[in-house]
Amino acid sequence: MGENKTISQVVKDGLCTGCGTCVALCPEKAIEMVIDEKKGIYVPELDEEKCNHCGICFKVCPGHEVDFKGLNLEIFGKDPEDVLIGNYLNCYVGHSTDYDIRYNSASGGLITQLLIFALEEGLIDGALVTRMKKNNPLEPEPFIARTKEEIIEARGSKYCPVPANIALEEILNSEEGEKFAVVGLPCHIQGARKAEQINKKLRDRIVLHIAVFCSGTPNFKATEFLLRGLKLKVEEVKTLKYRCEGWPGQMTLELRNGKTEHIPYPTYWDGFGNLFFPFRCKVCIDWFSKISDISFGDAWLPEMENDEIGESVILSRSIQCENILQQLLHKEKAELGHVNSDKVNESQKGFSRKRRDLKVRLTMSKLLGKEVSLYDDDCLQQPQFHVYLHSSLVYLLEFIASRRNIWWLLDIYCTILKCGRYFKSKLKLYG
Repeated sequence: MGENKTISQVVKDGLCTGCGTCVALCPEKAIEMVIDEKKGIYVPELDEEKCNHCGICFKVCPGHEVDFKGLNLEIFGKDPEDVLIGNYLNCYVGHSTDYDIRYNSASGGLITQLLIFALEEGLIDGALVTRMKKNNPLEPEPFIARTKEEIIEARGSKYCPVPANIALEEILNSEEGEKFAVVGLPCHIQGARKAEQINKKLRDRIVLHIAVFCSGTPNFKATEFLLRGLKLKVEEVKTLKYRCEGWPGQMTLELRNGKTEHIPYPTYWDGFGNLFFPFRCKVCIDWFSKISDISFGDAWLPEMENDEIGESVILSRSIQCENILQQLLHKEKAELGHVNSDKVNESQKGFSRKRRDLKVRLTMSKLLGKEVSLYDDDCLQQPQFHVYLHSSLVYLLEFIASRRNIWWLLDIYCTILKCGRYFKSKLKLYG
């Protein structure tokens, strides 16, 4: 791959995930995550004068390459039977028994509950999590939570770019013998795993890799477009919670004038959120975070449609996580029910569609002259012709979403979608 390649090459190729791993692992502290205002994403900025071209930033980057087969063998000792969800020991549906935690988390509250339990039992000394900045509520703040209160402060989804792995630096600088959990999206877990391959200190100190299922993360312009639809300016927002208060929850905006806006989930993206996904998200194959120790997602299942508090779907992949889940059950901190892997896949039907579309994405990206990531994985499927037509339309809509000056065209698209849903509901109502 080239020993002297740096993270700048990944940025140039458009393959950066914005995970922040390179920042934490750079021995010369020559990299900083900055917001690309045009694209609405985080990118690493390399100080060439400080850089010694050691290549570590390139080696730990999950953006340009992930060897899933090699990592599966290293972590689990075998290839997964299910290429979509990866290796696992058990699948569950469940929730925290603490009502406040469950009600005010994204779904079920089990990540928050698990972290609090692991901290109080001495299994970890802290957890890498993310909260929104107090002085800039539309930007995320990755940090190491060392108290129950800090873990609770970080609960809930963040539907914006998050360079979570910049906080790996704090783990690297921690006291000898301290243990940590890392919570993130699949790309954050990939970055942490790759970093651990070349850094023993990190490998010894990270004892739990906890992931959230991910179909892609909207860039900052998605939130800007949303606020625009509400006739709000960014500077009017005092606090922002992307998702809280029951299931499926709602976005809560506290404004500086004292007013509060509540927007139900998922209607606040209203069919346009995926149009603001960065390019790298669109060619990802790791929606279930296959190399995490445990991963969680919403229980989008027919039998859960009347649930108003929240349930999590859980893929438990390690013996340690199995033990923690059983202890949570024994101490009545959680309620869990076994399900099979088909149920997990059913709960995330969108991932199957993404798998169907992935080869089209990769093919069209190459035709457009874009670089694509190298995957040693069996996830690709042969698509039908209509998928190419659909993807062409999506590419056009994504282009519109990327240009603020023609967002009025996106307004028309969203209006058509709303009208279509309205008439569809009427037809269903009257048979």
